[in-house]
Amino acid sequence: MSSIPTLIDSHCHIVFRNFDDDLDEVASRWREAGVKALLHACVEPSEIPAIRALADRFPEMRYSVGVHPLDTEHWRDDTIAVLRRAALADKRVVAIGELGLDLFRDKNLEEQLQVLRPQLDLAVELDLPVIIHCRDAAEPMLNELRARVPEGLCPRGVMHCWGGTPDEMDGFLELGLYISFSGTVTFPKAVPTHDCARQVPEDRFLVETDCPFLAPVPRRGKRNEPAFVASVANRVAELRGVDLDTVAASSTSNARRLFGLP
Repeated sequence: MSSIPTLIDSHCHIVFRNFDDDLDEVASRWREAGVKALLHACVEPSEIPAIRALADRFPEMRYSVGVHPLDTEHWRDDTIAVLRRAALADKRVVAIGELGLDLFRDKNLEEQLQVLRPQLDLAVELDLPVIIHCRDAAEPMLNELRARVPEGLCPRGVMHCWGGTPDEMDGFLELGLYISFSGTVTFPKAVPTHDCARQVPEDRFLVETDCPFLAPVPRRGKRNEPAFVASVANRVAELRGVDLDTVAASSTSNARRLFGLP
């Protein structure tokens, strides 16, 4: 019997209420699926105590602290201080985010930039990678990051739940960023994402669930969970014309390198 390959779910949200009733079973399933580590993303500061409690409960979990671009209403004068304090207080905080730009749902680009910039600065200050949410906003995101390069203020990090084009991907790769694929890579009509999964360098991609959202085929439309990252990795392997072990080894090594994961 072949062994189950080691996987890392590099982006999940199990703090959500729809995991309240069966989280121990969910954890059993991710362990059975070979998921040896997971990175819990944060969307706004009030989540941090509950995410920290989950990290106490599940030793394989690490987490980020940050403010999502669709949660700008949670930004306060003291938010950056709150994020800094949380990151310095717990070595399990391995990233700043989920931060970024989202012009699909909201059009308040200037407001989003005002929340994004101090978080990018904080990541550079603390020498932590960033988790970047970027939807219908590749051009302004690339412009912001490129403008930071000359002063050494462009942090390392990952483009989470990648859904852009290969040309956009190349722009982010040139900045040293990693590309992460979620359940969307299993969707039949996600052709640009398929192309990116084929073309991304072997040492620069991650796999994730973004659970409870974006469950992969054949569970699309249902609650997603970390165990299902195996379906994501399997589809990436098919697209790249390699076996699952190869994708699992590459994505796991890349996640460990970027985030210092166990």
